[in-house]
Amino acid sequence: MIETKNVDFYYAGFHALKDISIRMESRTVTALIGPSGCGKSTFLRLFNRMNDLIDDTRVSGECLIDGEDIYHKSVAVDELRKRVGMVFQKPNPFPKSIFENVAYGLRVNDVRDKSFIACRVEASLRAAALWEEVKDKLRKSAFALSGGQQQRLCIARALAVSPSVLLMDEPASALDPISTSKIEELIADLKRDYTIVIVTHNMQQAARVSDKTGFFMMGELVEFGDTRMIFSDPLKEQTRNYVTGRFG
Repeated sequence: MIETKNVDFYYAGFHALKDISIRMESRTVTALIGPSGCGKSTFLRLFNRMNDLIDDTRVSGECLIDGEDIYHKSVAVDELRKRVGMVFQKPNPFPKSIFENVAYGLRVNDVRDKSFIACRVEASLRAAALWEEVKDKLRKSAFALSGGQQQRLCIARALAVSPSVLLMDEPASALDPISTSKIEELIADLKRDYTIVIVTHNMQQAARVSDKTGFFMMGELVEFGDTRMIFSDPLKEQTRNYVTGRFG
C-alpha cells in the first residue's frame, strides 16, 4: 500500500507538488494523468527517490510504503529501490546480452548463485511475457530486440530483484500499437502480484489498464477516484474538461 500525506515538493524555488494526499491500495493499478508539466512524473519519482538525484530539491510531508516513511533518515535508498522498480518512457536496455540485462540487478546486489540467477532470469522473462520470444537467444545483444521487446525486457529487469511496487513512466509512448497492447496486457497480468503506478498521457490507456486514476493540474491533485468514475462522472469541472478534451 502506498500513501502520501500533505506532500510538497520543490525544485529550488519552484513549488512543483502542492499538498498531495493520496492512498493507493496494494495490487492495484493507479494511473496518473494530466497535461505536460503538471507534476505527475515528479510525483511518481518520489516513490523510489529518483528526485534525490536532482540538485537543490526538497520534499516535505509523508510518503509511505506499507506504513514506512521512505524519506526517514533511517531508510537505505538502495534497499528501497530493490522494493520499488521503475520502467521509463523509452526502453533503456544495457549494452549487454538479454540474459545479463535481467541478471544485472542480482549481480549488483552480490548474488553469486548461478542456478538461482538463471531461475530468476527465466521467471522474470516469463512474468514480462517475453520468455517464449527470447529463450533461444539469451546470449544475444538486447539491442537486437524490437522496441516493444526491449521495453518488456526492461520490465523483466525490474522484476528480477523481486520488488513489491512497479513504477511506469509513459511505458508505451514510444511503441507501436501492437507493442502497446502487449504492454497493457502485461500490466493487467502483473497487478496480481505488484502494486503498479503508471504515468500516461493516453487517457484511453488509463481507462483500459487502471483501477484508480489521479488527475494532476499545475502541481495539484485535482481529483482521485475509481477510473470509471473519473472518466464517466468526475466530481470536478476541471477533470471533466480534461477527460473530454476541452483542454490539455
